[in-house]
Amino acid sequence: MKRSLFSLAAIVLFYSGIAQIDPANIQIIRDSYGVPHIYAPTDAEVAYGLAWAHAEDDFETIQLGYLAGDAKLSRYMGLKGAGADFLAQLIEAERTASEQFDTLSDEFVAVIEGYAAGLNAYAERNPEEVLEKSLFPVTPVKMVAYSQLQLFVSNAADQLVKQIVSNKTPEIATPKDDSSGSNLIALSSIKTGQEASFLTINTHQPLEGPTSWYEAHLVSEEGTNIIGTLFPGAPCILTGANENLGWTHTVNFQDKADVFQLEMVDPKLLTYQFDDEVLMLEEKRAKVYLKLLGFKIGINKKYYTSVYGPTLKNRSGFYSVRTPSTTTIKALEQWWRMNKANNFNEFYSALQMNALPGYNIGYADKYDTIFYISNGKMPKRNPAYDWTKTVPGNSSETLWETYYKTEELPQVISPASGFIYNAN
Repeated sequence: MKRSLFSLAAIVLFYSGIAQIDPANIQIIRDSYGVPHIYAPTDAEVAYGLAWAHAEDDFETIQLGYLAGDAKLSRYMGLKGAGADFLAQLIEAERTASEQFDTLSDEFVAVIEGYAAGLNAYAERNPEEVLEKSLFPVTPVKMVAYSQLQLFVSNAADQLVKQIVSNKTPEIATPKDDSSGSNLIALSSIKTGQEASFLTINTHQPLEGPTSWYEAHLVSEEGTNIIGTLFPGAPCILTGANENLGWTHTVNFQDKADVFQLEMVDPKLLTYQFDDEVLMLEEKRAKVYLKLLGFKIGINKKYYTSVYGPTLKNRSGFYSVRTPSTTTIKALEQWWRMNKANNFNEFYSALQMNALPGYNIGYADKYDTIFYISNGKMPKRNPAYDWTKTVPGNSSETLWETYYKTEELPQVISPASGFIYNAN
């Protein structure tokens, strides 16, 4: 088996606010398929090595993702990147990441600091591969902001924004009748006939782009030993298996985003009715760039914020979009804690963070436990309203702020059949 070891010792860089990492502690060994197996004493150093290895293979896609999260994609791509930049500013991804950053654990902050340091070191060593200098240095806040944008799009909330901007009455998307999709199978010893449970993972992702899988094996002296896949820019495994358990995802079709039509009192004054109060929209401006004859031309677009969240105006009125993914920044940390789990109780405890806004989860472990859950951060909505349509944005009756607990979601643990199957 062909093995190659990359020494990073000569390129250590210390950016302000980024954990200091000694690259001499990190080994990256590639197998005959080119998959990086990364070994280091700490999880933070492993994350540094992951960033470096992934950048060697696909630095461009990582940068494109972070440029979108940092609302700078249009600086590089022009019009093609303007939509993503507008969304990142509309949901105020960077502000949310900054304001909630202290809610992340110190252990996980060290991991994303390590990843950021590795990516910055690679950029410093390979300046000719940098797409847009203003992206660097990448910071943990920028990483979290990008995850906010990814999850907003994953929840199909961007499609509601697109409808509003196109002067259409926003409608909640329904599942497509499509023969393609991801699937998972979990089998306990009842079905395998062995003293082992099996987990089959078949996620249907594109071969390239921001949602293409990247395979890696991560090993630290802090208890990490996991192999699996991740999206470009992710600091940990998103679906995979460690020494004790494994899990995978398929997309589920819960109602993950809502749209509200505001009852305007005076559109010119930006005032709207909410219960017995008259409130005022907060007016803001997003900036995107076009490229013309080699020049970057900045264009400002208005957006607003209401009690419901991001708000836009079209010919029909003012509409707010609300989705649970914008209310927490802990999704990446939840995935990391799933990486670190040693048994079902620890894995389920990670799920109880309730930070992933969606996705089915299929699970199996060496203790013969199999498990399925239609996971998601699901709001408790007032049943008096039809949430498949635009709902009134004038009352606290429609402003959901509480969520179902993990144990309240549809799930099954070790069914008597010994068999779990799901396909989206």
